[in-house]
Amino acid sequence: DGYRNTNQVSDDYRYQDGNYDAPNDGYYRGGDEPAQEEDAQSDVTEGHDEDDEVYEGEYQGIPHPDDIKEKQKKRAPAMADEYRDRADLMAERMEDEEQLAHQYENIIEECGHGRFQWTLFFVLGLALMADGVEVFVVGFVLPSAEKDMCLSSSNKGMLGLIVYLGMMVGAVLLGGLADKLGRKQCLIISLAINAAFAFLSSFVQGYGFFLFCRLISGLGIGGTLPIVFAYFSEFLSREKRGEHLSWLCMFWMIGGIYASAMAWSIIPHYGWGFSMGTKYHFHSWRVFVLVCALPCIASLVALKFMPESPRFLLEIGKHDEAWMILKQVHDTNMRAKGEPERVFTVSYIKTPKQVDEFIEIQSSTGTWYQRWLVRITTTLKQVWDNVLYCLTAQYRMNTLMLAVVWFTMALSYYGLIVWFPDMIRYLQDEAYESRVKIFDEEEVSHFTFNFTLENQIHRNGEYRNDKFIGMKFKEVRFEDSLFEDCYFEDVRSSETFFENCTIISTVFYNTDLYEHKFINCRLINSTFMKEKEGCHIDFEEDNDFLIYLVSFLGSLSVLPGNIISALLMDKIGRIKMIGGSMLISAVCCFFLFFGNSESAMIGWQCLFCGASIAAWNALDVITVELYPTDKRATAFGILNGLCKFGAILGNSIFSSFVGITKVVPILLASSALVGGGLLALRLPETREQVLM
Repeated sequence: DGYRNTNQVSDDYRYQDGNYDAPNDGYYRGGDEPAQEEDAQSDVTEGHDEDDEVYEGEYQGIPHPDDIKEKQKKRAPAMADEYRDRADLMAERMEDEEQLAHQYENIIEECGHGRFQWTLFFVLGLALMADGVEVFVVGFVLPSAEKDMCLSSSNKGMLGLIVYLGMMVGAVLLGGLADKLGRKQCLIISLAINAAFAFLSSFVQGYGFFLFCRLISGLGIGGTLPIVFAYFSEFLSREKRGEHLSWLCMFWMIGGIYASAMAWSIIPHYGWGFSMGTKYHFHSWRVFVLVCALPCIASLVALKFMPESPRFLLEIGKHDEAWMILKQVHDTNMRAKGEPERVFTVSYIKTPKQVDEFIEIQSSTGTWYQRWLVRITTTLKQVWDNVLYCLTAQYRMNTLMLAVVWFTMALSYYGLIVWFPDMIRYLQDEAYESRVKIFDEEEVSHFTFNFTLENQIHRNGEYRNDKFIGMKFKEVRFEDSLFEDCYFEDVRSSETFFENCTIISTVFYNTDLYEHKFINCRLINSTFMKEKEGCHIDFEEDNDFLIYLVSFLGSLSVLPGNIISALLMDKIGRIKMIGGSMLISAVCCFFLFFGNSESAMIGWQCLFCGASIAAWNALDVITVELYPTDKRATAFGILNGLCKFGAILGNSIFSSFVGITKVVPILLASSALVGGGLLALRLPETREQVLM
């Protein structure tokens, strides 16, 4: 009995009047001696864990002091943010973004590259294909539309430039919104606008409404390019980014080939249309406009099944949604590889500190349009702040250098792309004029003309009691001639004029020989009855198949350049790719001095397009990689909008020198390419950089 159990030991000490009384059991306990031996203490505390101890106040609703301290610690940073300088918050956010960039790169590598990325590749490729189609549509329908809607030269020029104007505005606006509303949502809006107004433009009859529809259609498609590249890049790892973004660029080429092939196969078929009365005509070129909207509609439908960019969701603090999408990417790729048992190991992803102020307007505040007005103005202000951010000290130099490179590339490329077909047409016209037939002082009487007169000049002729019935004049000119007692019925004409002629007692019935076709003529006792209304299309003669062929070959010629740039993008780097491609393209321009025939011009066009495409691909890649996620689409939109402005200037400047001189367009394009290429070599290399 020398050792009593612990319960008995604890009972021997009783609490009385604030003091402990020792038991009177005959054992001596000194004041300095512990009440229990060391072994006994070990036995008493065995199995006891302070963390598992139940706090007595818990059952009375009283919080534990440790819990109060933890809550105060968690609440302290949030309360302090209200009083912290914005610069400090931004610095903390930048630090969070850097940590997120490296973690996200590791997550994308764990997800792998497989079925998900390839599915998204084709969906976004269709959107990029729609952008390529839009550039060619107006150029192909213009020869037919100008006659269908009686367009003047100034109207034709405006119709050619209006699409670029819409694309310029759309790139900046929709690119900026993509950084605030999301990649997927803004891309759906962009494609929906393009599809709706492209469809509508094929049915409208008036020039003004058609011009408006093509403007809004261009605005919609203008947003696709910045959004598509920002969207796709955020699903790619560093090792795959340059190569697969370059492969994506091939869809722009496919869009050009698709537009050329459809124009070639549809527009010349006059029967592919219908008429409703005498006012409404749906000719085959309108069918072509409808067919060109199909890639946009297909991409719009497929995009509904794609998720939002998880990188964007993490930027706005939506951790759980981003995690679910990344898990979907991982599981899709693993199942496709035959490894469905592989588990997505990521449990938590770093999200940057949210600095933007989000304003939630209650339904009871003001009217519905006032609430929407506040939301819209707030969003546009955030977009404008993003635009200004691209010009801050951190990004100013890169933005300005990229702007110059984009602009010089667009000025030379789009200018020459328009100049090549115009020069080919000019060479054709020269060859056509060299075959003109000239008739001097001919006298014809009591003869019936019921066949086509083409490429002829009649001078000082006399025509008496002649009939011109059911015939066509094409490139025919009558100078200083006499028409007396003649009869014109059901006559159609193009580029036909009467100069300094005398027309006596002549009847014009159901013809398109309007007043402006009689220059300094004397009309004596002549009658015009039932003139043809509107403009009339002769598809078999007025549509130039060679223009379709030139565009088709120009689009197809970029295929080798696309393949080479995709394979070498991650090996030689973006900077060398841009500089080298632009300098080689400048050299190609000098050979245009030797292009004195149609075949030579077509050959040099193909060489130029094939050499310059690598620079375009590298520009797309480096623009994506130089800017952070919350500014990426905005910066791309600004630079792409500047590119479209360069295209407008290039079209206007280069086309004005057709038939005058080749020196100015060639020297302007070459110098722009050399300057832009040399400046591009000063940009930072980004192939080893994670996506910020």
